[in-house]
Amino acid sequence: MIEAVLFQAGNYRFVPSGVLQYSGGAAAEDGYTIRRVVFSRPVPVEEGFRRIADILREEDRPLTALCGCELRSPAQATESGFSSFNELYVQTLKDWGICDGVNNPVARSNVCPEVDPPAQPSFYAFSYTVPSATAENTFVVAGSSEVPEGRSNYKDHLIRYQDLSPEGLLEKARWVLTEMERRLAVLGYDWSHCTGTQLYIVHNPHPFLAQEFARRGAMRFGLNWHYVRPPVVDMEFEMDCRRVLNERVVVVD
Repeated sequence: MIEAVLFQAGNYRFVPSGVLQYSGGAAAEDGYTIRRVVFSRPVPVEEGFRRIADILREEDRPLTALCGCELRSPAQATESGFSSFNELYVQTLKDWGICDGVNNPVARSNVCPEVDPPAQPSFYAFSYTVPSATAENTFVVAGSSEVPEGRSNYKDHLIRYQDLSPEGLLEKARWVLTEMERRLAVLGYDWSHCTGTQLYIVHNPHPFLAQEFARRGAMRFGLNWHYVRPPVVDMEFEMDCRRVLNERVVVVD
């Protein structure tokens, strides 16, 4: 099993993903905890980064404290379109001293609302580290769809490609849940530590909720179902999870 990598400048460790646009997850180091901020409405990416920088400075935290980004996009993209967006997104992380061009420690989800999508890629929420006098063992695990990362393309490796049958969706769900468990294990945790689980799908998840989510312990605090699609065409199932003890909403006028 791969090991988590320390990102000292951000006071957290992360799960290497094999791709540059995000890590598999991030966990606060001893003496630190993760805070999560949700915007009251989606904020375009460029504006979102400015707002994040302002919040970090107000709390006397470096830009490198950013450890998680949750994005919303107008619609599913082609693989080439997704790559183009990632290049622009990653450039800001490079400018902030977070991404070195080889590793990107920031966990991320990027999904597409089926109803009332934003006009352009936007921030929904973000997470960052702050000093803590207590051991809170906080982490954010990045969103994963039903495909292994680090391959030459997504299409040829999607689990049950274009299969929306109950059996196909079940296999997709099992694969993603297992990937969540793998990432959790790299960080040193499991479902029992999670305070939040988010599911991103427009299809009916009810047939496998009891067996695959509840019995695994993946929804001890319930399940936050977003009626959205994953970021790339033909992806159908995505989820992420976290343990964060301090969350708030920032009102955006």
